[in-house]
Amino acid sequence: MGLFTALLSAPLAPVRFVGWTADQVLDAAERELYDPAVIRRELAELARMADNGEISEEEFDQAEDDLLRRMTGRVDPHETH
Repeated sequence: MGLFTALLSAPLAPVRFVGWTADQVLDAAERELYDPAVIRRELAELARMADNGEISEEEFDQAEDDLLRRMTGRVDPHETH
């Protein structure tokens, strides 16, 4: 029965591979999104931008709040502002 099932399901292999690949990409993106080291680098870059006058204090505060929420895991990655 295994050979018969394999033969019947072979045409679906590319579809399963695409689904698996999409899952792997999503998992990697989520790991990076919540990685504390990445968030700390983003906070440092944000501070640099604020110090250089590249962003306003309001923009800094909003971005900092977003990053801190990500760090504590209290953010919906699909949330928009």
